[in-house]
Order: sequence, then C-alpha cells, then structure tokens
Amino acid sequence: MIANKREYKKAQHELRRLSDWLERLQKQNPHGKGLTKAGIRKMMARLHEELALCEGEQELAQAYSR
Repeated sequence: MIANKREYKKAQHELRRLSDWLERLQKQNPHGKGLTKAGIRKMMARLHEELALCEGEQELAQAYSR
C-alpha cells in the first residue's frame, strides 16, 4: 500500500521500468512462452491498482477538507 508521496513516485517509476522491460521482451521474443511477460503484466496490474487506490484516497481527503 502506498502511504506517502515518495512511495507514490517510486511506484510510478517502477511501473515505467516494468513497461520498458515488457516492451523489450516482446521485441526480442514475440513468440515466447510468455511466462515472464505474464509475470510482468501481473506486477504492472498490481501497481496500477495501488496507484489508483492512492489517487482515490487523495481525492476523498480533498473533498472532505473543503
């Protein structure tokens, strides 16, 4: 779970790194078994969920502070 802005930035960086890695794998071996690619996609999905949850919590905090 993302608890602060530093962790949020770190998660965004990790998501970009995973996206780049997946793109390289797809170019190097487009017809591979896909086990590594599937694992990368799973990690990316988890990070997307965590980022969305953090963004939603920020929006709620802003709505209540008004």
